[in-house]
Amino acid sequence: MLNDVRPRHRAAGEAARGRDGDTGKRLPAPSPDESPGARVLPTVLSLIAGSTDIISFLALNGLFTAHITGNLLVLAAHLARGVPAGLASMLSVPVFIMVLGLARWLAGALKPLGMASLLPLLSVQFLLLIGFLAVGIAAGAVSHPDAPGAVAAGMFGVAAMAVQNALVQVSLQGVPSTAVMTTDVTRFVMDAGTVLLGGDPRDVAAARVRARRTWSAIAGFVLGGGFGAMCETAFGLWSLLLPCGLALVAMALGASAQAAAEHEVDNS
Repeated sequence: MLNDVRPRHRAAGEAARGRDGDTGKRLPAPSPDESPGARVLPTVLSLIAGSTDIISFLALNGLFTAHITGNLLVLAAHLARGVPAGLASMLSVPVFIMVLGLARWLAGALKPLGMASLLPLLSVQFLLLIGFLAVGIAAGAVSHPDAPGAVAAGMFGVAAMAVQNALVQVSLQGVPSTAVMTTDVTRFVMDAGTVLLGGDPRDVAAARVRARRTWSAIAGFVLGGGFGAMCETAFGLWSLLLPCGLALVAMALGASAQAAAEHEVDNS
């Protein structure tokens, strides 16, 4: 009987200490409702994703870094036609999946240390984008899609976007995807329909909030793609300075958002 009761008490104690059972420190995921930094951060992340995706597509012979579905379709088309697929396209899918797993592992490993994962993952994204820029510039003009420098540069970009996709899932709450526009456009249209058709006031209010957040992510991705395309046309891979600079802004916003979220918890 005692053996049955003690584990329950231990589990209850773990739950009472918050998310982190080792340190007792709660590690809240920032929400757009809590601070200006958390509200602006998803839009900046979308700008990063849109600009990185279009720059890699134009400079690296059609490689998608943020739009992994595109790489899957390219692979499927090459296989169906019996045409050899590019090495970067073949590597992009397993690299994306592997980095997603590593990012999730890092977020989990930080919890026992009493550290939130948002700023570390934003920092990793920044470093990977810097790697994309440095390796791409070192490789020079890409004459062949399977050139080692081009493939290595592309994988830095894919890894950076995998980290961004992971942090939106594990380090933020109430935030739409910043890189998957099919999902975002679908969500926006469904929520806009709910607002226009009316119904339960609570459902309409929730749909209005989601639509506003999703719209900012869509607009950020489109604007990032437009600016990225113009910069790549003018400056080649040096245009990656755009998402690198935005990644620094995202780190500052992430630090502000995390501090606000922890302050909110401390005062609750």
